[in-house]
Amino acid sequence: MGHGDQLLATGFARGAYERGESIAFGDPVQQRIEWDHHSPEIFRGNPNIAEPGTENHGAANLKWIHFCRGHRIYNRDDNANQRWIWNYDFRPPRGELFFSPEERLDAAQAVGKEGFVVVEPHAALHKTVEPNKTWPEERFQHVAHQLRRDGHDVVQFEYSGIKVRLRHARLVPTKSFRRALALLERAALIVVSEGGLHHGAAAVNVPAVVLFGGFIPPQITGYDGHANLAAEDQGPPCGKYVPCAHCISAIRSISAERVLEAARGLLVQRKAA
Repeated sequence: MGHGDQLLATGFARGAYERGESIAFGDPVQQRIEWDHHSPEIFRGNPNIAEPGTENHGAANLKWIHFCRGHRIYNRDDNANQRWIWNYDFRPPRGELFFSPEERLDAAQAVGKEGFVVVEPHAALHKTVEPNKTWPEERFQHVAHQLRRDGHDVVQFEYSGIKVRLRHARLVPTKSFRRALALLERAALIVVSEGGLHHGAAAVNVPAVVLFGGFIPPQITGYDGHANLAAEDQGPPCGKYVPCAHCISAIRSISAERVLEAARGLLVQRKAA
């Protein structure tokens, strides 16, 4: 599971503590809580989620949800064809994060005034699916430039391993994904490909222009309040998690003008709210 899966999990768990429950993510048959290396970062401070080991103490208030590596609910693996088969009945629950006062102060000091626009040119960095979800660099450059000309403070998060540094964006160091989300909470908008950061935007209630392309259908992991841009005239999303000509063509079918129109529309809505 990645950061996006963990953020979905926080949505499944929302409100559990108030109901007197503690959500156990893992195998309900074996009664084993299963976290991965991203879980502590995303679940930190969350009173709704049971930690590994608590299942051994006979806790009566545990409620099991079979959501863990190998059982993601929204898809299943068609390994023979190197693709995901999507569950079209799935709808994403909006996640939540529990930042400490120190984390929020750190974010404020790092990024400054609220209301900036984040443009993130990377998608599924270093994963086999990366080419299928990557929008052309020059279009991100164009969007950042135009939003800056509109008068917006355009920000790009800087972290280890990034390949593209936008010429028209202010770089803000992010030492962890969680810190990126604490910074994002102060933004007016993010432009980003479908993935962990778009789930994060939903969790911190920030509008997003999300580039879906042809990998996954927007109705499965898209959120209300976001502009979820699918490919046009490219056929159904194929779910290939290896480089795929269809997916590459689909993500490239989304024009910079379409993204800018969506971004400007969301910014007007936010200002009017």
